[in-house]
Amino acid sequence: MENNLFVYNTLSREKELFEPFHPPHVGMYVCGPTVYGDAHLGHARPAIAFDLIFRYLKHKGYKVRYVRNITDVGHLENDADEGEDKIAKKARLEQLEPMEVVQHYTNRYHRDMDLLNVLPPSIEPRASGHIIEQIAIIEHILQNGFAYIVNGSVYFDVEKYNRKYPYGILSGRKIEELLSTTRELDKQDEKRNSIDFALWKKADPEHIMRWQSPWSEGFPGWHLECTAMGKKYLGEPFDIHGGGLDLMFPHHECEIAQSKAVNGTSPVRYWLHNNMITIEGQKMGKSLGNFITLEELFSGQHPKLEKAYSPMNIRFFILQAHYRSPLDFSNAALQAAEKGLKKLLEAGNTLQKIPSGNNSTSDIKALITNLYQAMDDDFNSPIAISHLFEAVRIINSVNDGKESLTKEDLGLLKTTYNEFVYNILGLKSETESGQDNNLVEGLMELIIEIRKESRIKKEWATSDLIRDKLSALRIQLKDGKEGTTWNTD
Repeated sequence: MENNLFVYNTLSREKELFEPFHPPHVGMYVCGPTVYGDAHLGHARPAIAFDLIFRYLKHKGYKVRYVRNITDVGHLENDADEGEDKIAKKARLEQLEPMEVVQHYTNRYHRDMDLLNVLPPSIEPRASGHIIEQIAIIEHILQNGFAYIVNGSVYFDVEKYNRKYPYGILSGRKIEELLSTTRELDKQDEKRNSIDFALWKKADPEHIMRWQSPWSEGFPGWHLECTAMGKKYLGEPFDIHGGGLDLMFPHHECEIAQSKAVNGTSPVRYWLHNNMITIEGQKMGKSLGNFITLEELFSGQHPKLEKAYSPMNIRFFILQAHYRSPLDFSNAALQAAEKGLKKLLEAGNTLQKIPSGNNSTSDIKALITNLYQAMDDDFNSPIAISHLFEAVRIINSVNDGKESLTKEDLGLLKTTYNEFVYNILGLKSETESGQDNNLVEGLMELIIEIRKESRIKKEWATSDLIRDKLSALRIQLKDGKEGTTWNTD
């Protein structure tokens, strides 16, 4: 297998030749969502970025075991070691069992990923299904002297670990700076140092999600799940660990520390991090309350949206930026992506119909080389897309009779264009994706208008029938001062 793929390794801060431990097999682990709410645009970016990487590695001939976890326990408010579990809080507010919340939002996440044409991972484990493995890792860390027990909770001793291994090698943070910038411990805090992190927490009486352990009835710390599941399904060390840039510290930094505390080696060869999506220059996220859910994007039902945007529109918008570059949300950018996507797909249809000629006026082999060079340079999708638009120019020019391609070159162009647009970038027509949002929007506006007229005429039976029929289709109407809005359950 020809190997000319370079990836940017966050750990070394350099582009490195990709050399998996056991070629052609590749182990890739990506941090998945904490499922306590609907997926938003910020969740779409890592899903699409690592879907692109997954697709391209497979295209290159690698056999990829792709593990993407579901976090369903231990992720507390503000990513801290104190406070309420995010899922348990949602369960309490909605008066549900925590696993009902998990299943509901996992189903909705899968639905959104299907619409975005994100391939399912090889394995999708849940944190709550790997409590035994997490307890075993804690026991090893305690045996090696890098953790301590206080009142039934277990904490990782960062300062002691740092005497043997450097803490902060992924993020570049120094322990002295961390100690000087973190808050001082109050008398109620169990930690020896504020930078220590929980491996196991004893559950308070009101804490719903709890398991038996050698130390207490409690739950594992958030950072432990990926260490346990990555090791179980990919071995240690494995090839690629990915996730959002916001996970680099402390989540991924703590993963490295946990693994080294057990066996003295780093768990991963290549650390890959996608950058954030921002909105008005600020990171988009649930904790900041400035997020737009994928459902809102698909329906157009959000104050910041000028219209509905299809799943493929969203996918192409994200792919137009390199995965390590920041990406700022705007209606103008989404609408520009919509036009670009339409050109790509229309050219793909035209390509199937154009005839070959006696000579070639464009260098197709050079175009193909450029496409592969872009993707081999740390999966540079925007540069690859720019070369695909050169292919669009050639296709349209040949179709207009201004250029020509030999049968051989036309065949090469068809094969390569189809592979890159549909299989590697994962794009498809809106009719294929089953989401013609303009049609859906138009129909819903018509239905709401008919219902409005029936209410004005006091034809309550008709109004109720429309509402009930829509409800059966899992479409909910909400009447308010500004009119009637709708959303899907």
